[in-house]
Amino acid sequence: MIDKKLLSILVCPVTKAPVEYDKDKQELICWASGLAYPVRDGIPVMLENEARELSQEEKDAHQAGVSQ
Repeated sequence: MIDKKLLSILVCPVTKAPVEYDKDKQELICWASGLAYPVRDGIPVMLENEARELSQEEKDAHQAGVSQ
């Protein structure tokens, strides 16, 4: 679990946009950059080379949810 106060100050190191916590995948998601940063043992790994690129399906699903 990520502390809410910590989550409120974390930003993507690439875009400086806010991140969202995905509890199921244990990742911090940045929709602006399309990257997902891992959370290991409760510690966010905010390194671009450790992030995975979001799939087009994930981006589309998020966009559909935002539009509703």
